[in-house]
Amino acid sequence: MNRVTTEEIRDGVSLTNLDQPLFDGADATKRTLVDYLAAVADRMLPGLRDRPLSVVRIRPGQPPFMQKNTPKYTPPWVRTTPVWAETSKREINYAVCDDLRTLLWHGNQRAVEYHVPLLRLGESVQTHLVLDLDPPPDAGFAPVVAAAAVVRRALADEGLSAAVKTSGSKGVHIMVPLAPTGADDIAAATRALAARAERLDPSVATTAYIKDDREGKVFLDSTRAYGATIAAPYSPRIRPGVTVSFPVPWDTLEHVTPQDFTIRTALDLLGDKDPWVDLMPSPQTLPADLIAEGHTIPVARVVAMHEGKRRARAREASEGEGKS
Repeated sequence: MNRVTTEEIRDGVSLTNLDQPLFDGADATKRTLVDYLAAVADRMLPGLRDRPLSVVRIRPGQPPFMQKNTPKYTPPWVRTTPVWAETSKREINYAVCDDLRTLLWHGNQRAVEYHVPLLRLGESVQTHLVLDLDPPPDAGFAPVVAAAAVVRRALADEGLSAAVKTSGSKGVHIMVPLAPTGADDIAAATRALAARAERLDPSVATTAYIKDDREGKVFLDSTRAYGATIAAPYSPRIRPGVTVSFPVPWDTLEHVTPQDFTIRTALDLLGDKDPWVDLMPSPQTLPADLIAEGHTIPVARVVAMHEGKRRARAREASEGEGKS
């Protein structure tokens, strides 16, 4: 039996099987995704342009997967850039999504999520300082709102301001646009900001990288530095209802939840506006004392790695004593 494939052409892109369900729990089809991407492109593309793109795709009946290396069948008109991956010791050929045609092509590939680094191509420093707030399982959004308020206080204490958006998952991204600053200093200032917020209200926020040490608090993830990526503004996420990473004014954050923003609701909420541009402060210079404090704080991931090894050795020793 021959399989029937429906096809449409938009902006020179062949789109197929648009009426297939996007994924279980999406309450949306591939057409819903493509229509959303087309409608939001003028506001989404500025966050993707000139940045190596990682996407999360989902094929029918398969789990989601992250794609960084462009497939062999990528059209020649898709801009690509080679990036050396230190972890895998190889060069990865990333797509760069500069235009609507490239965005629609990715949508047709069932690329739902769009993740980009904080660095633009050809630049050595990131454009924003980012804290990623991650709540404990089943905690709801209220603890995230409380932790975000603490981070905002810590920023204000240093004369800094930020914009906030839902991550599209459970938490938020708090982003400070930066004047040109060295990468090491930005990473240090991010660690110091997280530490200061934790000190302001340790009952709400924690910088503990190891999950077992978080005690039900919101994790202030300060590791979004160097080549780390985040979900781009307006990017859909592979979550029930296909939530969207959406900008929120600070004074309304407590009145929303991430589930309010989906590929079905976001466009009506946007109208003809671009709140990410409207809410983003001007680039700022990081205070010297924040940078200096951060350089005294070890990198959380490194500390956690050593602590994990120490705990593993302790467990092995305890088990050995139990057997003797």
